[in-house]
Order: sequence, then C-alpha cells, then structure tokens
Amino acid sequence: MKILVIAPQPFYQERGTPIAVRLTVEALARQLPELGAADSKIDLLVYGEGEEIDIPGVNIIRAKTPRWLHGVRPGVSCKKLVCDVLLFFYALRLLFRERANQYDLIHAVEEGVFFAWLVKKVLGIPYIYDMDSSLALQLTERWRWGKPFLGLFQFIDGVAVRGSLAVAPVCNALQTIAQQHGSAATILLRDVSLLPATTTGLEPRSRSDLYSPSISEQDLVILYVGNLESYQGIDLLIESFALICDKHRQAKLVIVGGTEKHIKFYRAKAAELCCESNIVFSGPKPLQLLPELLRAADILVSPRIMGNNTPMKVYSYLHSGTALVATDLPTHRQALDDSMAVLATPTPLAFAQGLESLITDPQRRKSLGNEARVVAEQLYTVEAFERQVGALYSTVIQNMRTSDDADVAACENL
Repeated sequence: MKILVIAPQPFYQERGTPIAVRLTVEALARQLPELGAADSKIDLLVYGEGEEIDIPGVNIIRAKTPRWLHGVRPGVSCKKLVCDVLLFFYALRLLFRERANQYDLIHAVEEGVFFAWLVKKVLGIPYIYDMDSSLALQLTERWRWGKPFLGLFQFIDGVAVRGSLAVAPVCNALQTIAQQHGSAATILLRDVSLLPATTTGLEPRSRSDLYSPSISEQDLVILYVGNLESYQGIDLLIESFALICDKHRQAKLVIVGGTEKHIKFYRAKAAELCCESNIVFSGPKPLQLLPELLRAADILVSPRIMGNNTPMKVYSYLHSGTALVATDLPTHRQALDDSMAVLATPTPLAFAQGLESLITDPQRRKSLGNEARVVAEQLYTVEAFERQVGALYSTVIQNMRTSDDADVAACENL
C-alpha cells in the first residue's frame, strides 16, 4: 500500500498539529505490516519550513517555499494560505510524477482535505480526512468578514466529509460535526499526553532552573505552556491574575512559549495592569522539559476562549497530576469535568475566582491532580493513540478491499 500524507504544516515543530502528524505517521509506519498492508510506502508532504528529522519508514517531502513565507503561526493566516497554494501545486506535480505507480490512499490533514477531494474526483484516489479543527469555525473566528459565509464554509466542509473513506476527528465536538455531515466512518483519533509513563531516573531540577532565577521553591507557581495567539486566552489569563496577585503575593504566573513579538505585547499588558513583577515570560522551552515543567508547578491553566477542539496541552496537563484551571467551554468540557479540573466561566472575575479557589486549598489541588492523572493514564497515552490509528486504518483497509471486490464482481457480470 502506497500512502500520501498531506500535512499543510511547518514540519517538524514542537507544537500541536505537527506533533500529532509525527505521532500518526510513526504509528502508521509500525502498524501497516500488522494490518496486512505489506510493502507499504508512506510519503509525508509538508511545508518547506521546519526542523529536519528522520522517521523510520516515512519519506518526508518538502514543498519548497521562499524564505519570506517562513514563520507560519498556528491557526489561519494569509501567509498560511499562500503556503497552502504552493503545497498543493507541489502535490499535483508529485501525483503526476507518480502516475505509473500511483498512491492507493491520501491521508489529508486539516485543509489538505480539499485538495484530496479534488484529486479523488480527477484521479480516483480515496482519502481519509484527519480533522484537527473545524475549518469553518476557524475562518469565521479569525476574520469577521467570513461570518456571513459560515453556512457556505460548513457546506464545503460537509462535501469533503462525505467524499472521504473515513473521518478521524481529534475530539468529541468534531466527531459530532463529522457525523452530522454524513461521514461514512468516524473514528476518534484523540490527541494524547506527551509525558512519559514514568519519571524514573530523572534528576529533579530546581524551579529557578526550570522557569526563571526569580522563581523560588516557596513561590506558588501558576503555569501556562503553549503559543500566545489570541484564541488561547492570554488576555483573559493576565487580566484574571491581576485581580488576585496583590492578595496572594506568593503566587507567580509563569508563561512558557510565544514569539518575541507576543511576549513584548503581553509584558506591556501586564505592566498596564500593575502585575508584571509577579509574571515571568520564560519564552519557548524544549519539549523534553515538559514533564518537569508541569510537575514542578502548583496550578496549570488553559484559558482558551475560541475553537471547539480540545488543546493538545490539556492531555499532558492531566497526565502530570498537577491541578488545572480551564475555561468552562465546549473546547474543555468534552475532555474535562469538575472531578478533575476547576472549570471557570471565561470572564476575568470568574477565572480569578477559579485560580483563588486552588491557591487557598492545597488538598483540593492534590485531589484534582490525582483524579486527572488516573483518567489520562486510561485514555490519553501514546499507546491509546496507536490503538486508535490501528482501528482507523483497519476500517479503511477493509473498506478499500470490499470496494475492490465489488468492482471485480461488477466486471465479471458484464
């Protein structure tokens, strides 16, 4: 079986979708022989931007893009749309170059599905829709001018869903959307924790080494990890923290991640709210430090205010066993409940009250963290993800074989 994975992303980068793509192709390369797809070949087509990595059994193909197009941020942007156009032209050239030994299947990530739909119409190659987000919702949340066209965007997304062999949504909300659009098969491919199963052998670092020299062992650390795009709710987080930092001087908000531009912007915001002395912007950290970063904190936060897919970071948050405060929105409710996190209305006052409820109650922090870890170990490990990839491709391969048998039978009856 010859598979083309189209992932319109910088690859590799240590952030949500590129991490998920890497996990998917790694699992696929290991499992295809076990699923009866011997002599399989996997080509992964991505943007030109990204770290060079080697994935056994996977051939990474980069669509060449000019350097001024590098720096593609998460979410929808004009720069990303230009990169998509260049990627799809590159994919066309690749498909026609391989026409003598054509791909059997396309695994299309996010907006790659629209190109896959077109290819199916022209070349008859079936595809899987790897649905990491609602593209219609992304467009209308990012650009106000798109709101009147929400119905049109949803119709187009529905056409792509119905044309697929299977849809692999990353969360329950997207699963519902796929089923409402009439998906032939819908198999959850949940994001997972990126934390190892054990920390045995790890030398614990001090908080000052992990976060900043200004953070001591006596401080109560409230930690956010991730990009600082507006949909993540960093404005809400800082405004909430400003309401309680004078009352709880031992509390320090540590924000890990973000570009220099974003960090400068939010530093200025913290200064305006007179809470900058209690906030540390530590910038990006290596992924291998994530387990220590999360477990050394007292409270983790996910203040996201937009989107319906659960942030990938949440699964690692849960697995860490550290108490969590998140916005009470569908993006979180589909993975969290009140037994494993404090879910607060997305307003500065309510989120501040959620933080304060844990700052003042160490026992509750402990019980929430313990419950969250148990759930994560059951549902959100890499092993669970690999089982989901296996279930997805087992269904797809069976459907393809059934379709081939039906075609053969039809020919014999002519």
